[in-house]
Amino acid sequence: MAAYDVKRELKALYAPKNTSWELVDVPRQRFIAVDGRGDPNTAEDYARSVEALYAVAYTLKFASKRTEVGDFVVAPLEGLWWADDPRAFTARDKAAWRWTMMICLPDRVDDEAVAEARAAALAKKGNPGIERVEPRVLHEGRSAQVLHVGSYDDEGPILAELHERYMPERGLGFAGHHHEIYLSDPRRTAPERLRTVLRQPVGG
Repeated sequence: MAAYDVKRELKALYAPKNTSWELVDVPRQRFIAVDGRGDPNTAEDYARSVEALYAVAYTLKFASKRTEVGDFVVAPLEGLWWADDPRAFTARDKAAWRWTMMICLPDRVDDEAVAEARAAALAKKGNPGIERVEPRVLHEGRSAQVLHVGSYDDEGPILAELHERYMPERGLGFAGHHHEIYLSDPRRTAPERLRTVLRQPVGG
C-alpha cells in the first residue's frame, strides 16, 4: 500500500494551480501544532517550535510504519497567523504577529500516538519546545485560497487585494486566521521561486 500523502489526497488544497483568489471547501483535518508569537525571522522560539514539530512528526511516521496505521509522508509545514490589528499583515509588522505552526496528520493517527511520539522525541532530542506540541483539529470550511509564487515578504499586495477587493465584493467576512502552507523549502529555493498556499476562512 502506498504511503498516505496529503498532497495527493487533498490535491486541490495542497497543490493548487490558481494564482488568483478562488473559493474552496476545506474539510476537517488533524494536525500536530505549537503556538507562539513574534517575528519568525528573529524569534528563537519560532525556530525551536518548527524543529519540535518535525521531531514529533518523523517520530510518528516511523512508529506508524510498525502498526496498522501504516506509513505516511510527512506533510508540508503550515502556519496560522494573526495579530490584534489585522493591518499588521499587509504592513508586514512581524513583531506583532502571533502564530500556530502545524503539520497535518492522517486521521488514523490518534492523540495517544501523538503523546507517545512526543515523549520519545523529547527523550531523544531534548528540545523543550517538544513539550508544547499537541494534537489539534481544524475545520476551516469555506475559504478563499491562492497559490503565491515569490518571497514571503511580497505577500502584502495579494493580501491587500483579498481584504480590500475580493472579500468586500462578495460580501465575505473573516471566519478564521490567515493560513499559509509552505510547499517549498526556503533553505533550498530562491525567494522568487517559493510556492506558498495562502488561505483565508470566510463567512457571509
